[in-house]
Amino acid sequence: MVRYLLCSFALVLLYPTAIDLYLVGLPHIAKDLGASESQLHIAFSIYLAGMATTMLFAGKFSDSIGRKPVAIFGAITFAFASQLGGLAESSSTFLIARFAQGIGAGSCYVVAFAILRDTLDDQRRAKVLSMINGITCIVPVLAPVLGHLIMLKFPWPTLFTTMASMGVLVCLIAVFVLRETNQHKKSRIAADKSDQPVSNTAEQEPFLERFFVSRLIITSIGVTTILTYVNTSPMLIMSNMGYSRGDYSSVMALTALVSMITSFSAPFALAMFKQRTLMLVSQILLLAAGLILTVTCLAKLNPITNLFGFALVCAGFSLGFGVSMSQALSPFSLRAGMASSLLGIMQVCSSALFIWFMGVIGVSALNMLAIVLAFGGIICVALILLVPSPSLNYSTNEEIVSTA
Repeated sequence: MVRYLLCSFALVLLYPTAIDLYLVGLPHIAKDLGASESQLHIAFSIYLAGMATTMLFAGKFSDSIGRKPVAIFGAITFAFASQLGGLAESSSTFLIARFAQGIGAGSCYVVAFAILRDTLDDQRRAKVLSMINGITCIVPVLAPVLGHLIMLKFPWPTLFTTMASMGVLVCLIAVFVLRETNQHKKSRIAADKSDQPVSNTAEQEPFLERFFVSRLIITSIGVTTILTYVNTSPMLIMSNMGYSRGDYSSVMALTALVSMITSFSAPFALAMFKQRTLMLVSQILLLAAGLILTVTCLAKLNPITNLFGFALVCAGFSLGFGVSMSQALSPFSLRAGMASSLLGIMQVCSSALFIWFMGVIGVSALNMLAIVLAFGGIICVALILLVPSPSLNYSTNEEIVSTA
């Protein structure tokens, strides 16, 4: 079992590292490539576009040819793309490298969740996904620090060399540590050898089933909420509250700490409370955060009150996201890769669309965050109450678990 957890953690880490590690070198990158920082900020959207366009294909292939080949492909692509980014001499080449990085990271991201669906039952998967969420919260804090230390001695291409090294390491883990967990692939191979037909029950795992759709919506709203907070936090903290850049960094580090503590506490909470209870509590925390931010603005309270709202946003997301993701993957044993792909695509696209639309119509940063907290929380609570988790123990690959 430990090998699958190690592999899943390694595969997931590529995604946030590629977002946060290079940001500290952005001014130097812009100077060397003859582009403005604002022009290079589009690299974030390009990276997400690479992830989104890849996820559906990665999920399909991981269900048909196996998790391991897709993981190896993703890690190799990420490593080569990272090296290309470090060698870029123009902004166009740099953006192409970022898109290719998204392809690699997206492939690994999809496979990581499919592996967890293959090898863990619903309760243990919820705990592990909460821990993964905690680890991904560490990256935005540690990656800029690591990037800063690297740039004290080396030029900015070294940041991408570091990412390329991570891709190589993950590739080695996928090759030598990861074992194939896709039992449907193994069944087809055995059937081919014995000339016996293999039953395909994938048709019995529809994606347009109301439980999966409800969890798809809940997780997408959750990711939209946390990314809206991340995108609006500079305006809220530095412009609205008048904090300095150093103060902003401290606030973000503290809220990341809240996320980590909540994420690592979630497995213990799952041992005492039902998953539905934790999901409802997480939404209540998000609704409370929206209320605090709105009241602070309307009543003109001390802006420091907003910090409690920010903490509740991070705590609410961290408490419920792992459980929601686990429930969304539960109905799928043969199509876990595709399910993971659909979840990732919906989460990325809904976040980008909401933030883009709010910006186009001129909604302020505070109102943007308050809207997603209020309406998102109400929608999620309604879905949790109206579409409860079915009392069905979905199968896992017990054969894999027993041999781990």
